[in-house]
Amino acid sequence: MTDNNFASYAGSAGAADATRQNSAELPALARDTTAENPWPVCLLSQKYHNAVERWPGCWVEGQLSEINTRRAGSVYITLRDLTQDITMQVSGWGAFANAAAGFKQGDRAVIYGKPQIWAKRTSLALIGQEIRRTGKGDLTEQIAQLRAKLKGEGLFDTERKKPIPEFPKCVGLICAPQARAEGDVITNAKLRWPTIRFKVLHAHVQGAECPQDIINALKTMDEDDEIDVIIVARGGGSFEDLIGFSDEGVVRAVAACEKPVVSAIGHEDDWTLIDLAADLRASTPTDAAKRVVPDIIEQCEIISSSIAVMRERIAGKVKLEEQRLEGYINRPSLTNPQTILERPEQFVREALQRLDVSVRRMTDDAGFSVEKLHAKLTALSPQSVLDRGYAVVQNEKGHILDDSNSVKPGDKLNITLKQGRIAAIADEIAKK
Repeated sequence: MTDNNFASYAGSAGAADATRQNSAELPALARDTTAENPWPVCLLSQKYHNAVERWPGCWVEGQLSEINTRRAGSVYITLRDLTQDITMQVSGWGAFANAAAGFKQGDRAVIYGKPQIWAKRTSLALIGQEIRRTGKGDLTEQIAQLRAKLKGEGLFDTERKKPIPEFPKCVGLICAPQARAEGDVITNAKLRWPTIRFKVLHAHVQGAECPQDIINALKTMDEDDEIDVIIVARGGGSFEDLIGFSDEGVVRAVAACEKPVVSAIGHEDDWTLIDLAADLRASTPTDAAKRVVPDIIEQCEIISSSIAVMRERIAGKVKLEEQRLEGYINRPSLTNPQTILERPEQFVREALQRLDVSVRRMTDDAGFSVEKLHAKLTALSPQSVLDRGYAVVQNEKGHILDDSNSVKPGDKLNITLKQGRIAAIADEIAKK
């Protein structure tokens, strides 16, 4: 702010002061101010401005926790101390803004500038004139190295991520005390699913105590059998504010949880390592509430639609069965049952006819065979030989005699003829 601006402030202060009932002049020095005759804010801001203007410029080292170069020809930087949680604002234009355009969040730099007081807020800032990079090893690089390490161990693998329960009964919420994120999650979740219950653990969500608080809260909720899913929520913030959620211990604690973990850290553009290890990453705490619990209106619509589909399918099934039953009723087998026996009866009659023909044929064939065998047997019978005038001669023992040498005079013989037998005694034997 220029001296003319401060003069206008002083002029305004003088005009206001002139309206005072006592019409007293403003004290020239701070020690001369009283409760009855104080300085206006604009005058005190001018005094600070004038004092700071006499300060010399200096080089300061820090880390760029935020950098905004969206307006052409200007840059706004939040410079963070390398060891302490202390920041200051740096602004610059022209050549300084052009030089700063090559930097990114997390870079370390040394900046030469001159301190200045912004009168409207009475805040101290550094007007940058020169900026230089001081090397690597910044927080961004450290986080990148840790990310590569944990990724190599498989902590970010998709295969290890657990599914979020479709209808959770109790949700564990880790957030800062009296945080807006707590209200956003609980309010939006209950609007979607009124019966959902929450168990809330408050923890530091930035600063040195943040990592251990988050680790302890995760362990406590993971051991609670009533909790179905855990949400870790925090509103937006600077890079340095969210750095606790990229702590190695926090990331490992999230990966080790048996219950599914949802990360809802910052806004959509913010990211931390916990987002990679969590089973689900929500862009905001409100988004986490919408993604963890179902919408009762949608579920009612799904149920109504399902009921309608089931009724339609049941009606179609009933109609199909009615048509099938009607077809059965109109069948001739039911309207005229005796027709069922016509074909079997005809089959039996035809079978009997075929059986009768077959039996007759078999009987005739068998009779013919018997006759042939009888003729053969008759032809071979000894009786037929006797019938032709031959006789059978047997000795006394019944042996048939076919050689005269086997008979001696006086042997008793039995002679069988066509009809009857003759007992004889050999008298004379003619031998060949």
